Amino acid sequence: MHNLIPSFELHKNLTEWLLLITESLIIASFTIVAVRLVYFLQDVLNQKFNVNQSDNLKQRQVITQVIFVRKIIIFLIVMIGLSLFLLQFDGVRKYGATFLTSAGVAGIIIGLAAQKTIGNLLAGIQIAFTQPIKIGDAVFVEKEWGWIEEINLTYVVVRIWDQRRLVLPITYFTEQTFQNWTRNSTDIIGSVFLYTDYTVPIDELRREFESILAVTDLWNKNVQVLQITDCTEKTMQIRMLMSAKDSPTAWDLRCLVREKMLVFIQKKYPDALPKTRLVLHQSADDSND
Repeated sequence: MHNLIPSFELHKNLTEWLLLITESLIIASFTIVAVRLVYFLQDVLNQKFNVNQSDNLKQRQVITQVIFVRKIIIFLIVMIGLSLFLLQFDGVRKYGATFLTSAGVAGIIIGLAAQKTIGNLLAGIQIAFTQPIKIGDAVFVEKEWGWIEEINLTYVVVRIWDQRRLVLPITYFTEQTFQNWTRNSTDIIGSVFLYTDYTVPIDELRREFESILAVTDLWNKNVQVLQITDCTEKTMQIRMLMSAKDSPTAWDLRCLVREKMLVFIQKKYPDALPKTRLVLHQSADDSND
């Protein structure tokens, strides 16, 4: 094409503009094809590592790395394409030497201006390969509970349980303390606390707790514990531990057990619900009257 256009014997300015447009279209085409190829490779890996299965820890690790590497590669492809496009213009090439001689000063200025952005980018690379968080992890951060939905070059999106989105700088997860409930496994242990009177029969509560878990698919049959964890002058604290395959299931299981156990106590042992006692002592003088 570069040799074909001059053969048309057009006006010099028109020929130059046609060559410029043609070269720009070629650069844009190669850039778009390269970007689409990167997305295609990501889709192939997404199909190979399916995160929709229950035990998906390894899959989520790989997908997290793939997504971050894809963002970096696309960023580099676009920057290279843009640079090649600008280098077609004589004005840009003419000032190239000037730009190179002042590169030291410009590098310092740009480095200071982009210090925070570069820090976010380095933090993103660290997170992608050390993986304190992964796509789909259940986390407790900023007093909110949710899932890691997006890990971008400079920020992370956490999907809160009520569908809100918490957007945090990516450096937050390398500098601040947070809870990752699915760091090594998707399994999670949920807890339910009940406060009852001392008269409640513990063995009966334990049997009811076990029967509730036995008939629900929310329980993954790994952990099942009922213990008295504290006593006060008015009530005793009963803690029930149960395991589930992931955090949303654990939440539903906790709500189910809490409701069923409360109904059981209300029906079978209503007097065992928390109460305040008032004991009156009659003195000897009052009895003689």
